[in-house]
Amino acid sequence: MIPARRPPLQIAAAALALLLTWSLVGAGLPGSAQAQEPPADTLHPAPLDSVEALAAFHANIAAIHARDRAAYLSAYLQSPRLVRSGPEGALTGYEDFARDAGIAWPDTLVASHIRVAPVADGVVHASYHYRVVQDGGWTRGVSERILLRTEEGWKAGVTTAFPSPPDQPPPPFALVGGTLIDGTGRDPVSNAVVVLRDGEVACAGDRNRCPVPEDAEPVDVSGHWIIPGLVDAHVHFSQTGWADGRPDALDLRAEHPYPQTISRLRDAPEPFFQAYLCTGVTSVFDVGGFPWTWELRDRARTNPMAPRIQAAGPLLSTRDHWLNLPGERQFLHMSDRDAARQGADYLLTSGTDAVKVWYLRVADEAEAERQREYLNVAGQWARDAGVPLIVHATWLEGAKEAIRAGASLLVHSVEDQVVDDDFLRLARRSGVVYTPTLTVYEGYDELRLREFDEDRTRVECVDPRTLELARSTRELSGAPDGEGREGLQRRAADRAQLLAENLRRVHDAGIPVAVGTDAGNPLTLHGPAIYREMEAMQAAGLEPMEVLVAATRGAARAMGVAEIAGTVEPAKTADLVILDRDPLDALANVRAVRMVIRAGEIFTRDELTFSHEP
Repeated sequence: MIPARRPPLQIAAAALALLLTWSLVGAGLPGSAQAQEPPADTLHPAPLDSVEALAAFHANIAAIHARDRAAYLSAYLQSPRLVRSGPEGALTGYEDFARDAGIAWPDTLVASHIRVAPVADGVVHASYHYRVVQDGGWTRGVSERILLRTEEGWKAGVTTAFPSPPDQPPPPFALVGGTLIDGTGRDPVSNAVVVLRDGEVACAGDRNRCPVPEDAEPVDVSGHWIIPGLVDAHVHFSQTGWADGRPDALDLRAEHPYPQTISRLRDAPEPFFQAYLCTGVTSVFDVGGFPWTWELRDRARTNPMAPRIQAAGPLLSTRDHWLNLPGERQFLHMSDRDAARQGADYLLTSGTDAVKVWYLRVADEAEAERQREYLNVAGQWARDAGVPLIVHATWLEGAKEAIRAGASLLVHSVEDQVVDDDFLRLARRSGVVYTPTLTVYEGYDELRLREFDEDRTRVECVDPRTLELARSTRELSGAPDGEGREGLQRRAADRAQLLAENLRRVHDAGIPVAVGTDAGNPLTLHGPAIYREMEAMQAAGLEPMEVLVAATRGAARAMGVAEIAGTVEPAKTADLVILDRDPLDALANVRAVRMVIRAGEIFTRDELTFSHEP
């Protein structure tokens, strides 16, 4: 029986190729079945029953994968006594079943934990866990068969499919044989075992420390690398990754009305959810946007194909930015002390995960003093409420002021000069996390130059609409001429050199560093942007292991979720990535994603990629 459909979960997924259980993604991955011996006090039919029934069960599942209607129907008892059961109750009879079978096949059916158990002579119970993607909907559950020995072979006389409750964790798995890089900075563990149970890591280590439990489905990942799910500690779901989401950078509102752009982002975030998982990012920190980003955070908690989201909501801003909408704001102007208090109070009573201040440099000293006061007001409100203060401050003195105000996270590099010893002492003493955000300016430069560096983007992890817009950058008018182009490129090179030097100084001083991309800004695309950022950090002088720690444990600390995410350790959420190549040889190998595991749910890369066929 094909598992019953449920209403679509509104995930925007490309048409996915059918998977032959898990075996298409690597030898020995789940899909093998085990015949379970009956208890000693039951009848003992010939062991051949289990073997033959198991083969028939495999053929039934294989027919679904092959979309072979004749083979599928041949697995069932062609009798009025055929029983089909699901959440709506039981139905009997073969004719009605055969009439509807094969009308719609699932886009993806993943079968695991296939088990058979003899009940009596010629009667075998069979079951498996399934995950189905069909018509944009996602379902996980358990399907059963009662298999009967007949003159025509083994046939299903009873077939069931019951979706699991939304809050039920996936069944237990064990990743076996890979090299574990756990995100702590410790040496890799070869031939490791990672046991996943109830959506968490139950055990992680060598085989002696972590034997495979009998009820866990083994997943052979020999020859592959296991790392924690990546964490992007600086994203904006209120921005699209192109100019239509930042008309203050390039005003295209005539062609792309801003209210419609924001409405689409609010109503249909699933392409970005999928893009993050496709690239191996399992947690993101939205550090400023419209109030609906808090709702987005809550929606993601019930969507198995979404990353973990923390959200800061609207930004407290020292500038009265116009990039808002008539009915809602993403920038709350701290025009005076009361406005700063009221803005912070609004964030805190709304259940924000952080108070974010957009702290901008001004030339007038009197105005600068007022803005320092407002920053400290926001910091005091956050501190009293026990909520982190995060600050955008890109000049050296402003960054120091942010730290003194109690910032736990700086979401940008110091960009005006080399960080001095005073800054390093302040940062080290406070425990503030430094997010260098090196590459976001490259996206702005590409937009100004009317270019799009597609070779540095994993396009299969970009949804079709975003990719089409990004490619259209080349068709925009207004590209600078030769002299203007050379000047822009020269300034970009100087800026990149300064940001790299500051990152090295901060890292060498022992200040915690987190990976964050500022995704959502023009041509800093949700998902794949993390690859460019990590590779830039390596180019700045950090070792691959150091960058991996910054992209896992460090970024989880920046998000405030280090107790449950960021490393592969017992009791942490089972967010992991399986790679085909060693990331310690080169960080570019982080792009070689084979599987992504989100809260214990295993997805193949094929399930997460987008189709860009015409």
